[in-house]
Amino acid sequence: HVQLVESGGGSVQAGDSLQLSCSVSGATVSSYCLAWFRRRPQRVREAMARMSVDGVPTYDDSVQGRFTISRDSAKNALILQMNTVNPGDSAMYYCAARGGVLPSDCLRSDPNPAVFRYWGQGTQVTVS
Repeated sequence: HVQLVESGGGSVQAGDSLQLSCSVSGATVSSYCLAWFRRRPQRVREAMARMSVDGVPTYDDSVQGRFTISRDSAKNALILQMNTVNPGDSAMYYCAARGGVLPSDCLRSDPNPAVFRYWGQGTQVTVS
């Protein structure tokens, strides 16, 4: 039974930094294609950061250079470091995982959320 639990969300001001964590239990985080999704108001759910099994990250242009996705193997967790946040980053953030996917498929932009088998409950980030 695989469980993902996000933490670290909250209310911050524009320009601040924030770190989200996704604790994984029941599986090894390095064995999955991973993604950080967000759901912004009046927008579709978007996987703005992805990481393949081999540890390669890709990002949407909206977060490129500001956000960093990484794995913390010691904690079996997925991390999203958010720097220089702006009000457009306000969203519910979700971590997600899926197995059995090639790195090239994992890293493509705009993946269908339905292909991700495992999801966290979400953590709210509000930037003012």
